[in-house]
Amino acid sequence: MGVTGPPGPVMDRDEVDRALARLGAEHEAIETSLLALQDHAGRRLLEGARLTGVTEERWTAAEASITLLWACFDAYSGALRSAREIRSRRRWSSREDLVELTELLRGESVTVAGSALASAPTLHGTGRLSQSFSLAALVERMNELYASSLDMVVAADAVWSALPARIDLLAAELQRTRQLAHSVGVRPGEHPAGDDLERITGTLTQLREQVISDPLAFWTPAQGSSAPGGGRPDTTVYDRQARALEDVRREIDAVLTVRQDAEKRLVRLRDVLSRADRTLAEARTARGEVLAKIAATEVPVVSGPPTALQEQLATAAEYRRQAQWNRLSPLLESLEEKADDELLRARESLTAVTAPLAVRAELRGRLDAYKAKVARHGLAEDPFLIERYDAARRMLWSAPCDLRVAEQAVLRYQQAAAELLAAPSVPEQGEPEDHRGARS
Repeated sequence: MGVTGPPGPVMDRDEVDRALARLGAEHEAIETSLLALQDHAGRRLLEGARLTGVTEERWTAAEASITLLWACFDAYSGALRSAREIRSRRRWSSREDLVELTELLRGESVTVAGSALASAPTLHGTGRLSQSFSLAALVERMNELYASSLDMVVAADAVWSALPARIDLLAAELQRTRQLAHSVGVRPGEHPAGDDLERITGTLTQLREQVISDPLAFWTPAQGSSAPGGGRPDTTVYDRQARALEDVRREIDAVLTVRQDAEKRLVRLRDVLSRADRTLAEARTARGEVLAKIAATEVPVVSGPPTALQEQLATAAEYRRQAQWNRLSPLLESLEEKADDELLRARESLTAVTAPLAVRAELRGRLDAYKAKVARHGLAEDPFLIERYDAARRMLWSAPCDLRVAEQAVLRYQQAAAELLAAPSVPEQGEPEDHRGARS
């Protein structure tokens, strides 16, 4: 194999045939990719859309890249066609043919016109009339142009395929929610949920316009990915509005529940407040009884029923009559919590007031229990125990009862009974004693 100029060694016939076969396969693959890009739905949408922002800027550059890509492909096709013509001149190519083929297949023999280069100045510089490439370098350049153009097209198409349809579905759900909200009195300026619906409506309308005109503003590229279209649509704004609408739906559901259960809840509220009033009345009566029967003890004061809750209950009933469900809903929730607290407070008050009576009852029960225990052991007639029992009983069954003194008396009786029960039995004079020492 002889040696020539810049392309290096002259290719032989077999090398030329293999190179032409490889270049032919590359040509077919590139043409298929270019036609697929030309027919890509995203590219057609980009051509017909009124673009703004970053998408407009990148599409301008992508259009120039696609124009240059086709120019490079035409130059590549022409060079391949010329090489095939030279090879087809004769079955056994002459040395002159092989030199020419080597220059064409390996040298920088492919020229791209300056008009095509000027369409993409940011990629290839300005002021150049033409640029020469080798076929390998031209394929590499076309791959770069194709990847950058396809990345932009795929990203825009992915956003358009994902977001507008989801926005439309959410907008339809929003419209149904608005109609339901109006039916239960949730309107802008009258209820916070109505204001939220107005804000969500405006945001979705603006979001859809932005997505259509500038889809790449809603695209998040994948980190570290070099594949065209690597990334995902940015749904942050959409997701935020979807969550806000879900919150509004829950609020409206609560209002609907109020409309269905309002009367039952009002009846329960009246019952709870009535029970609280009766419990407080019972506590006031019990306080008077405690003050009369128990001495030397602190008895808490019992407050009267809160009139504010009754007024709010009347307001809630008025809201129900006027079908103002949006106002009734929060009022009922607040009233139910306060009414339950009021009933609990009344019960705690009754318990605190009657505590001295409970202590007296416990002391009485303890005294009688020990008396029964003593009787079971045959010590009921013991004079000392009778004396202490009578002393404790007089204190517990007299009014007013000093609980501290009465408790000491009960303790003294318990101690005396315990001592007698623990002491060994002593037989009376003249009584026989069995072998265990027990009285017979």
